[in-house]
Amino acid sequence: MPDNAFNALVLAAGLGTRLRPHSRNVPKPLFAVAGRPVIDIIISRLIDAGVSTIAVNVFHLPDQITEYIASCNYPVPVVCRQEPHLLGTGGAIGNFSDVLGNRPFVMINSDILTDIAIEKVVRQHNTRRPAATLVMHDHPDFNKVSVDLQGRITAFAPPAGQNQSLMAFTGLQVIDPVIYEYIAPKQAVSSIDLFSAMIADGRRIEAYPASGHYWIDLGTPRSFRQAVIDTMAPEIFERLTGQKPRADDLCCRALAGDGSDRQWLRLAFNNQNLIVADHGINTENSVTEFDAFVAIGGHLFDKGVCVPEIHAHDRFSGLVFVADLGDTLLQQAVENAPGPELVEKYYKEVIDRLMDMHSRGSEGFDPAWAYQGAIYDRQMILEKEGRYFVAAFLQNYLEMVEIETNALESEFCTMADIISESCCYGFMHRDFQSRNIMVTPKGFFFIDFQAGRMGPLEYDLASLITDPYVALAPELQNRLVDYAMHQLGIRAGRGKKIFQKGYRCCAISRNLQALGAYGRLVREKGKTGFARYMPPALNNLERLTTGTADPRLPVLAKTVGHARRLLDRRRHEK
Repeated sequence: MPDNAFNALVLAAGLGTRLRPHSRNVPKPLFAVAGRPVIDIIISRLIDAGVSTIAVNVFHLPDQITEYIASCNYPVPVVCRQEPHLLGTGGAIGNFSDVLGNRPFVMINSDILTDIAIEKVVRQHNTRRPAATLVMHDHPDFNKVSVDLQGRITAFAPPAGQNQSLMAFTGLQVIDPVIYEYIAPKQAVSSIDLFSAMIADGRRIEAYPASGHYWIDLGTPRSFRQAVIDTMAPEIFERLTGQKPRADDLCCRALAGDGSDRQWLRLAFNNQNLIVADHGINTENSVTEFDAFVAIGGHLFDKGVCVPEIHAHDRFSGLVFVADLGDTLLQQAVENAPGPELVEKYYKEVIDRLMDMHSRGSEGFDPAWAYQGAIYDRQMILEKEGRYFVAAFLQNYLEMVEIETNALESEFCTMADIISESCCYGFMHRDFQSRNIMVTPKGFFFIDFQAGRMGPLEYDLASLITDPYVALAPELQNRLVDYAMHQLGIRAGRGKKIFQKGYRCCAISRNLQALGAYGRLVREKGKTGFARYMPPALNNLERLTTGTADPRLPVLAKTVGHARRLLDRRRHEK
């Protein structure tokens, strides 16, 4: 065997408690970074460094790990062994002494990602022959190990003293077989306790100081997300700019969220930006919001619809890297507009692009992409609009007691029938409002399309025109509806009446949904800022449910009036 040949132990038995609940379904070593399980990355790096045999201890969800490793057909033996109970890092060494043999071996944690050169660490260890060589670096969050001026480790949890400094352990080490003398059979023990005992016996435990390297602990959702960004973003920027940055070269800034649970980040390098949409770690096999975002976004972009380009995505981490459209929302553009004429111009341009999306987006749309229903149908109107309004807004938020549930249900059914029978069906965004429309030098672009499905144009149109975030004047709302009909070629007569009837029911349905969402966001999520948009939504419903327009919805009109009084009373009491 060559002088620098070595065996290795990959520690993969941990429970992954910091990654729960995701680690309940997938063991931490199989968490995928840019499509590759971290244990595969580690094993491949060991192979590149010249490893002879690899041992892997398993305990939590052991079959998943052993089956994955068996499927990889690595060019060196990889021996998995399940522990009867967690043996600790030291006990794992003892449990694999027959595999690791009588030469110095490498031990590495399965929850780190690093480019430290393993072969260089092995070379130093074989040259100096201490009892162990631990790769150390300066990492303020983890600096806990004392290293003296000669590079010897003196203690593992003391304060810094004279002639010594505190450094952090990287999870990579080379260990001499002398450690076996300190391990009782089947003993559960930490390697740190063993090293401490060896130091007490006068044996040398040395540091290998690392610098200028990449290292990250993958043990938390936040750090795991960062590792995926560090891996994927440089390749994207290289395609966009011709230069590949190091992870440290990237500027990363969190962006303000909205009603969604997703998180948003902006990455910057060399005057080029990317937006990262973080949907959260995904261990589900069924279609998720992430899947819909990627599939529908890619479809719309390919059809020439004004949506941001998706540059890359990673399903397991839930990260999607998209083009940066800037910071200006239509809501802000309306608020800052010098006069109503410009606002009306904005909305007419948006309506034109909406109609284009409605038409083009329906071409080749695959219903399997939708994750909350493939079509905006009667059941969705009843469940996700009408009943949602009753439960989330009237009952949970307003705590309204006297609700004519059956009568309201009957009127919701009437609305649903009209929408199904009279509206123009095509691609439907489902959340087409001013916070999902970006103002760019190239015009208006649409975001947050993951709820897309086949549905009525009138619903998206109503979402835009009756949007509580901007509260357009009723007269402007009417002119915009007329403009939409003109663009559709609807001039007068029965066609106009049918369109207006369907639009009105869609507008009612949309505002019911909005109030349900606001109630849930304020009551359950603590996002109190959404309460300010409840009065404009109720204004819309009052205007849409009163008068003599068909259909008559007297119970809903009465309920909306009651809700208005309760809301006004609550606001006055505060």
